[in-house]
Amino acid sequence: MTDQPNANPAQPGAVGADRLAPRPLERPAVDPAQTAVFGRPHGVEGAFDKLYTPQPNSNAGNGFDLAPPPPESLAEAFRRPPGAEDVLLQRPLEATGEAPEPEEPLWTDQRDPWRDPGSGAVLAGPAVTAEDSAEESGTRPGGALLSLPEVLFGRRVKPRALALLGVLALLVGAVGGLVSWWLADTGSSLTGSATISEAEAAKERPPGSLADIAKRVSPAVVSLEVVKPGADAGEQGSGVVIDPQGYILTNEHVVTSASGDSSVKITAIFNDGTRTAAKLVGADQKTDLAVVKVAVTNPVVMQLGKSADLQVGDAVIAVGSPLALQNSITSGIVSALDRPVTAGGDNGAPPVTYEAIQTDAAINHGNSGGALVDATGALVGINSAIRSSSADGGSIGIGFAIPSDYAVKIAKELIAHGKVVHADIGVNAASVAGSTSMGAQVQNVVPNGPAAAAGIKEGDVITKVGDRLVRDSAELTVAVRNHDPGTVVPVQLARSGALLVVDVTLGSD
Repeated sequence: MTDQPNANPAQPGAVGADRLAPRPLERPAVDPAQTAVFGRPHGVEGAFDKLYTPQPNSNAGNGFDLAPPPPESLAEAFRRPPGAEDVLLQRPLEATGEAPEPEEPLWTDQRDPWRDPGSGAVLAGPAVTAEDSAEESGTRPGGALLSLPEVLFGRRVKPRALALLGVLALLVGAVGGLVSWWLADTGSSLTGSATISEAEAAKERPPGSLADIAKRVSPAVVSLEVVKPGADAGEQGSGVVIDPQGYILTNEHVVTSASGDSSVKITAIFNDGTRTAAKLVGADQKTDLAVVKVAVTNPVVMQLGKSADLQVGDAVIAVGSPLALQNSITSGIVSALDRPVTAGGDNGAPPVTYEAIQTDAAINHGNSGGALVDATGALVGINSAIRSSSADGGSIGIGFAIPSDYAVKIAKELIAHGKVVHADIGVNAASVAGSTSMGAQVQNVVPNGPAAAAGIKEGDVITKVGDRLVRDSAELTVAVRNHDPGTVVPVQLARSGALLVVDVTLGSD
């Protein structure tokens, strides 16, 4: 074995090194501020306080120091009682055989079980003896009974005073009765004065009320007078302003006399009484709709609604001039929708067929062409016809209005072209209802018309056009006119007990 003088003695496993060398002492820097807060006070160098020096005692020579004397408060609480300073431990009397001294009882009356903690729990009367109860009941003195004056007045009064008080009460009552009789007798005269309380009229009209709707829509509804020169009387109806340029939508039968005679004078009367001349723009007898125009600057225009959103039971208001009573409104509900109505046909004119809104809002002559508005005040229909059982044609709660969606569409065609072109299927039909089929039975087919080209024959019963059921001839007309000319629609028909579907390319009238 050879010596290795270059071996590191601090490296583990090195020759001659049996322990590790100590790590170098590292003392990190201390913040002076922390030293001032957490450092030892001046004069204390070690980890313990050397400032306290115990008092010398008798055991100092024994090689150890005793603890300092306890505080006076602890010594007074825990020191031996007087006379027992030399007694270290007292044995119990039971160990010495001596009997302990009896303690004085907490109570002396053994008859009271409630004071004995060891007595059984029983239910009994009060914790008193029968003798005590009898003695107490026998010695209780009786109190004096109160008289009526003492009860009423709290003290004794003389009977004479009570009698005098009663006489005074009678006198006061008699005087009050005489005064009341005198006032009642004098107030019954016709020349007497009276005080009448005045009650203020109700002024709460929330938005959406009938009064609020009438105030907003009435300025957009006008009365129309159609008079022929030299005639004593003329036609009267209503109209609705639908455009800021002065276009007014009304019924064709209101202005029918002006369609073929340019000398007929049409006058529009606004809500504020303004009268202005109106010119006929266009009229469509098949839909009973017409448009006239007035030269008015910035007129109030009716807000247009969607009649397709109506449901049976919705509230509606009819606005117009029934029986020449301008600015009248009636309210009701929607009684039915998509009701095919055939009206008119007077004076040789062909009847008019259209799909109507049925309402129970009162509609009379003069309401024709007026507005049917919903609960928001938007236009949903043009009042056109009524059904009546009386000779004078009075309202019985069944009125009809042309839906606004269809009426506005026709009005735009009249404003743009002055006329309207409708779709036509090319047949004449009559209503039929049998055990096997119900619809519109074809009476004759127009030669070379749309129905003839599709193979429809006389006697066929048309029961459906597109998605619309056909239950009579009026519904056939309405179902066809709901499409545009040139549209190809499937038509379902019954022939010899069999159902057929043919495609028909609609023509125009």
